[in-house]
Amino acid sequence: MALISSLLRQRSSITRCMPLATSLGSHASSLRWMSTKETSDEWVEEPDETEGEWLGCTRRFLAPISVNSRGSEILNNPLFNKGTAFKLGERDRLRFRGLLPPRRLNMHRQKERVLEEIRAEESMIRKNVLLEDVHDRNETLYHRILVDHIEEMAPIIYTPTVGQACKEFGMRFRRHRGMYFCEASLIFRKTVVYNWPQKDVHVIVVTDGSRILGLGDLGANGMGIPIGKLSLYCAAGGIAPHRVMPVVLDVGTDNPELIKDPFYLGLQKPRLRGAAYYHLVDEFIQAVRHRWPNVLIQFEDFSSDKAQKLLNKYRDQVLCFNDDIQGTGATSLAGVLGGLRAKGEHPTALGDQRILIAGAGSAGMNHTIVNYLTAVFINFDISSISLFDEPQLGIGVAQVLYQAMIEHGRTEEEAKNCFFIADEKGLLGVERMGELSPEQALFARKTDGGLSLNEIVNKYKPTMLLGMTAVGGLFTEKLIRDMAKHCDRPIIFPLSNPTTKAECSAEQAFEWTDGRCIFASGSPFDPVEMDDGRIFYPTQCNNMFIFPGLGLGVTLCGAKTVSDKMLYVAAEALANYVSEDELAQGKVFPSIKTIRDVSKKVAIAVIEEAIRTGQASKINQKHMEDLDAFVSRKMYDPVYVPLIEKRTIEI
Repeated sequence: MALISSLLRQRSSITRCMPLATSLGSHASSLRWMSTKETSDEWVEEPDETEGEWLGCTRRFLAPISVNSRGSEILNNPLFNKGTAFKLGERDRLRFRGLLPPRRLNMHRQKERVLEEIRAEESMIRKNVLLEDVHDRNETLYHRILVDHIEEMAPIIYTPTVGQACKEFGMRFRRHRGMYFCEASLIFRKTVVYNWPQKDVHVIVVTDGSRILGLGDLGANGMGIPIGKLSLYCAAGGIAPHRVMPVVLDVGTDNPELIKDPFYLGLQKPRLRGAAYYHLVDEFIQAVRHRWPNVLIQFEDFSSDKAQKLLNKYRDQVLCFNDDIQGTGATSLAGVLGGLRAKGEHPTALGDQRILIAGAGSAGMNHTIVNYLTAVFINFDISSISLFDEPQLGIGVAQVLYQAMIEHGRTEEEAKNCFFIADEKGLLGVERMGELSPEQALFARKTDGGLSLNEIVNKYKPTMLLGMTAVGGLFTEKLIRDMAKHCDRPIIFPLSNPTTKAECSAEQAFEWTDGRCIFASGSPFDPVEMDDGRIFYPTQCNNMFIFPGLGLGVTLCGAKTVSDKMLYVAAEALANYVSEDELAQGKVFPSIKTIRDVSKKVAIAVIEEAIRTGQASKINQKHMEDLDAFVSRKMYDPVYVPLIEKRTIEI
């Protein structure tokens, strides 16, 4: 009785203010109840326990999730499976006691075991396989590992390893993930999407596999790209894994190796062309929006001849964006603004720059073009080029930089004159108007069309050099040294992926400019130590700094479209996140370790822009009082949540 009285007295001195029920995709901090004398019923942060049997656990209240399955069905569902972390009560309640080893390992121990296994492997593709095995078994543990070790894991699940993972996708296929739409799916029109088991999809990443990184046409094997992108949406952007869907539009392949490959899993026939292709894309757009009207659709790795057309068709009527065009453009803009800060210049000085972009998003390379490159661009090893590569979409980057200049007060003509854009035929000129897209034609020069990169550098003395060609080694020593003669601190961004396709390496750029360049790349490079002992830390101009936060922002606020101004404010938020100390070390992007906070800042900037333009249909006055807290609350935090079986009681 004395013990009971004591407990009652303790309970009476504490007000237990219960938080709202949390869903699988909600965010909460580690909190505890405190005496009203100390805290006035407010939640107070308390770190997780770190010793004994509570190691890796949390004291915060987690509302249980009701599930429609039990027993081995739960163990085979990666969204709900906790593996050996299920507590004994759950094992009894969900009816799978005896189906797991008796000793319980909590998430902390599970993570240690997986990391030890991954770190023991030397091969990046083997690391990828091990991590994706966890993805297929236990999504919560998978995303916990990504969140806690994003700098180490990002190169494993995305560039540069994802390219090899895509090439081997058919051989390594183990478990379904995502949806595949092909011509046959059109028979069922809008009904096919109802085969997807999740009812509340917020983000779809879709590709047709026609231009996977710098590897060309990989067809259905391109599914590795949407899977990798959406893993970053979850880990970096805080969007719950049951709210994302990877998609491949399988329209065939023009890659002869895949057509002959007995283990290729896609359609082994030539790609759809013309009206049939666009009809399939439109059916897909209509179908997913019929089931999920507010879903964000991210176009990914579509060939240059399709990407801009699709974006132009849907951007003003559908919540969508193209990451290769707009995401790369916004990320590049952030890097450029950071580069200007590193030079001691104001962002408005962007309109004073002379910007040379190699890669105009034109037709794919063939033997004729490869031979022409040796004469028009620069002499380099032809054997290094894959004959079905396509240039990255440099026009998309130019468009974003162009819009930023106008935002800063430059006229359209002044902004246009800052650009020198070259494709495989040299500098874009007005004499080629008949073959250029409207986006390319905007930047066509009135004189000197056809100049090579070297000739452009020596005549126009650019201050920035951006590479989006997927041609490894294109930026030669002569080109960069000539540029460094005319510019004290040249900005050099070889943005092609994977690493083997980068136009130059970090070591080459710093060496050939005597350490004076401001450098960022599409793929990661190691720190560079100069002969005089200086060390430079190249940063990655990675779209993952933009798209997770952009997606989080537009889905949280209920935006109807992704506007150009949203991309600009996202880039500005990213650029402002870089500290002065980081700029002094040669960095123009923040550490990937901070990606969750970067994504939150980007999301807040996007939401504020949506509010300003009347697009924020889901934001009320209470949310606006503290957007930081609102976004934080909505970000998915991968922790194990109690499960209970949903039962129907009939009398």
